[in-house]
Amino acid sequence: MRPPLLTGTCVKQKRAELKAYFQNSWDSYDSLFSLINDPEAFYLRPEKLRHPLIFYFGHTATFYINKLILGKYLDKRINEKLEAICAVGVDEMSWDDLDSSHYDWPAVDEVVAYRKQVKALVEQLIDTMELSLPIAKDSLAWVILMGCEHERIHIETSSVIMRMLPLQYLTASEQWQACPYSGDAPQNTLVAVAGKTVHLGKADSDHTYGWDNEYGQVELEVRDFQASKYLVSNQEFLGFVEAGGYDNPAYWNEEGQQWLAFTRASMPRFWLKKGDSYFQRNLLSEMPLPLDWPVEVNYLEAHAFCRWKSGRSSGYIRLPTEAEWYCLRDKIPTDLVDWQEAPGNINLQYFASSCPVNRFETDGLFDITGNVWQWTESAIDGFNGFEVHPLYDDFSTPTFDGKHNLIKGGSWISTGNEACKSSRYAFRRHFFQHAGFRYIHSEFEEIPAIEVNHYETSWEICRQLENHYGEPGLNLGNYAQQLAQKLIAVTDKYAIPRGKMLDLGCSVGRCAFELAPDFGHIDAVDFSARYIQHGVRLQQGNSVRYTCENEGDIVDFKEISLTGLGLEKARDKINFCQGDAANLKAIFSGYDVILAQQVLELSYDPRLFLATIRQRLKAGGLLVLVSDYGFSEQITEKNKWLGGIKVNGENVTGFDGLLQYLAGDFNLLEQQEITRVVKTNRRNYQVSEQQLTVWQLKND
Repeated sequence: MRPPLLTGTCVKQKRAELKAYFQNSWDSYDSLFSLINDPEAFYLRPEKLRHPLIFYFGHTATFYINKLILGKYLDKRINEKLEAICAVGVDEMSWDDLDSSHYDWPAVDEVVAYRKQVKALVEQLIDTMELSLPIAKDSLAWVILMGCEHERIHIETSSVIMRMLPLQYLTASEQWQACPYSGDAPQNTLVAVAGKTVHLGKADSDHTYGWDNEYGQVELEVRDFQASKYLVSNQEFLGFVEAGGYDNPAYWNEEGQQWLAFTRASMPRFWLKKGDSYFQRNLLSEMPLPLDWPVEVNYLEAHAFCRWKSGRSSGYIRLPTEAEWYCLRDKIPTDLVDWQEAPGNINLQYFASSCPVNRFETDGLFDITGNVWQWTESAIDGFNGFEVHPLYDDFSTPTFDGKHNLIKGGSWISTGNEACKSSRYAFRRHFFQHAGFRYIHSEFEEIPAIEVNHYETSWEICRQLENHYGEPGLNLGNYAQQLAQKLIAVTDKYAIPRGKMLDLGCSVGRCAFELAPDFGHIDAVDFSARYIQHGVRLQQGNSVRYTCENEGDIVDFKEISLTGLGLEKARDKINFCQGDAANLKAIFSGYDVILAQQVLELSYDPRLFLATIRQRLKAGGLLVLVSDYGFSEQITEKNKWLGGIKVNGENVTGFDGLLQYLAGDFNLLEQQEITRVVKTNRRNYQVSEQQLTVWQLKND
C-alpha cells in the first residue's frame, strides 16, 4: 500500500485514506507476529543486543498512546505499566551491553488485548478528529502518520529478529512466501556513473510524511565514479570468505577487529555451514545458499570485503556515500507514491525474501532500490536547517554521533516512508538488518561526505552556548551583546583607537563576533579549547548544535549559525586561540584594548596575570576587567586571591586587590555594574552582578 499524500481537496477522502493506511500498517504488523506459534518465543533473545519480541509486539501500540499523551490529544492512559515497559527501545552502544534481566515483561494475551484497545481508540480518533489540508507537522493527523511509519519500521526490524529464532517457533504462511528462484550469480562488472552536483534534503513542501532528519538542505559535488552493476551476491562474497577474509585482520578496521574478536564470526550472520555445504536462513525457512541472492552483512563486513577487493584491483574500491547513491537513485524518475509496479523487490510487492540480483534493472544497474538495504560510507547527520520534531525529539539526534552509518534503498520488506527516495535510516556499524551492499570504484581516495555535526551535550558548554547565543532571560537582554556595546561606548568616550584587541576569556565567542566589525583585528583567547572550538566552527560558516535543559531529563535541541544571528560580518578579523591568561605567549602584544571576562576568578594566579598584562598593551591602551571576584580554592590557592580575605584583620575586597596591583601602571577611568544572567534550565537562572572596571595604561 502506498502512503497517503499530505495534500488534497476533500477532507472526507483524506480521512478514509488515513484510516486505510493505519489499518494496513496495523494488520501487517499483526500478520508478521502471527507467524510465531509458541508464546515462549516472545521471551527468547535470539539477538542479544535487542529486547525480546514481546517488547516489540507491544511497543508500536504504546508508541501511539505515549505520543498522543505527550501531544495532549489524549488525557488518559490505557495501561500505564505496559506503556512504560514497552516504551523505549535500544540503540546498542556496543555488542555486549544490553541487560534485559530486570524487565517484567507482560503476557502475550495481555499485549493482544491491549493492541485491540489501542487500535479501536486510534480508529475513533481518525473518524472524529479535526482535519485540515494539507496535513501539517503540528496536527493530530501527523501524529497518526508518525505512528504508522514507526510501526512499519518495526515490521522490518522485528522480522530480522524473527529470522534469528529457531524455525520450530515459526509457522509458514502464504502471505509470507520467499522467492522460489535461485541459481549461479552473474559476473559483477563496473558501470560508469557521471558525477554531478547533488542536492540532498526533503523540501518542507514535499507531499509525503517525513522524519525530521530528512528535512533541510545540503549541496555536494560528486566526482565521476564506477558502480558495481549488481549488489554483491552470496557467490561473490563467498570468494572473500574462502580466501580467509574473516581471519585476516588487515582487511578490517579497528572497530571491525574488535567486533570479530568478540563475535568470532567466520561468515555472514544468516549463513549456516553443514558439512561442506552452505545454507541460508530466511524468515521462515532454510535453503541451500542462493548464490545469486544479495549477501546480507553489517557495515564492518562490507567494508572488509571492499578492502580485500581493493587489493585485487587498481584504484579505490569502497562503499558509496549517500550522495553517490543518489546519483544512482536519480536514474529512477518516480517514487513510491507514483508506482503502480515497484522498480525493485520492495514494498512487499514481490517476495517475503531477497531475490536474484539480476532481476530488476534500471539503465544498466540492478537493484538501485529494494532487495536489501545498501550500506554507505556516510555517517548520518542532520542537513542544514535540521529541526527535531517536538513529539519525537530522540528519533534522530542520538544517531548524530559519527557511529551510525546510513543504509539506503530499502529491502524487500521496506514499506511506507522506508521505501521513499528521501528516507534516511542509520544503524550502528555492527548492526544486522536486511542489508547488503554494492561497491564503487573511484580514482580518488577522498570521500565526498557531509561532516558529522554532533550535538554538544556537556552541560557546562551548553550553558555557555545558550547564554551567548540563545534567547536572553528575565528581560535583561543578552549579556555578551551588552558587554560589547559598553566596550564600544568606552572606546568612544576616551578616544581609544580600535585597531587591535585581545578578548581574554572569550568562551564560545559571542562578544568577539559582536565587536569584530568595529576593530581591525581581535585575538579571542580562552583557557578551554572545548569552548573556543565552537567559536571556530561558527567562524568557518558552520552551524553549532547543542542541547539545553528544559526540565529534568527533558532537553531542547538548538542549532545556531552566524548568518542566522546576523553576526557573520567581519568574522575573518577574529583569531581564536587557546591560551593561559597568566602565561600568554609573547605574540599576544601590541593591543589597543584588552577585555578580560571572568579571567580573574577563573585563573590559578590572578596576581601574576595583573602583574604581566601591561606588557600586552600599547601606551594609553585600555584594560577592561569584568569580574564578580568569586574566588574559589578549587581553582585558585587562597594565598593568590585578590580579595575576599582579611589582611592584618582588615577586609580586602577584590576591587581593593585590583587597586593594589594596577594603580602603579594604570589610571582607573571608571567602574560600573553589569548584570549577568546564566540560564540553567527553562525556569531557573543564576544572576550575578559583575563589576566592570576600565583602566588606562599610563604613558611612560
